[in-house]
Amino acid sequence: MNRIALVTGGQRGIGLGISRALAEAGYTVAIAAQEEAGAPEVIEALNSLGGKGRYFRHDLLDIDHCKTLLDRVEADLGPVTAFVSNAGVPARIRGDMLDLAPDSFDFVMGVNLRGAFFLAQEVARRMLNQPSDSYRSMSFITSVSAEMVSIERAEYCLSKAGAAMMAELFAVRLAPHGIGVFELRPGIIETGMTAGVKDKYTARIEGGLVPAARWGQPADIGSIIVPIADGQMAFATGSTFAVDGGLSIPRL
Repeated sequence: MNRIALVTGGQRGIGLGISRALAEAGYTVAIAAQEEAGAPEVIEALNSLGGKGRYFRHDLLDIDHCKTLLDRVEADLGPVTAFVSNAGVPARIRGDMLDLAPDSFDFVMGVNLRGAFFLAQEVARRMLNQPSDSYRSMSFITSVSAEMVSIERAEYCLSKAGAAMMAELFAVRLAPHGIGVFELRPGIIETGMTAGVKDKYTARIEGGLVPAARWGQPADIGSIIVPIADGQMAFATGSTFAVDGGLSIPRL
């Protein structure tokens, strides 16, 4: 069985954790990101996949090239059976939402919502037009910020809330065709994106913020993606998985 996974932002952080888990499970992983193919981070990521990864440069803001990306992946590897919409950007500046500038808002929405939607749209179209004996899935990596408010990064929260609805829309549209769609909401995950606030959140985690009493790791998300991609959760299509150590559970 030729199982091809396309992971956006799969060269670092949560995306790399997902890519590694899929490669270890026997998938050939196509990583799509905007870095140059020769960037050290990209080379290191591919090396860690043990020959099961290929890199395709793609900027999510450039929605006119979604078809080109899928054409290249299909020509080199074959049709995508597991799509993971992971790439995203944080708020450019954390600060009072009353000071949020339109350009910062537009940038985050352009990547996390607009770019993610139109790439997923192209993937979905091809899955429908290319019947397969293999189970196909689409997974959207959002965030606990889809529901939990952070007023110092309003644009990020809004983009993730929109992405949560995006996952539900695709789930309903594709369910009659046996294509599963899922949303994963990571909590506080130890990556380069959270490096700048590590001391702050370590103290809060130690103070009880996360019931699991630890930082999440990229591998925690990867471990859930594999059974999704394998079809073990097919009838749960449309489900949302909180991957946050209990962070988002309401407590007194």
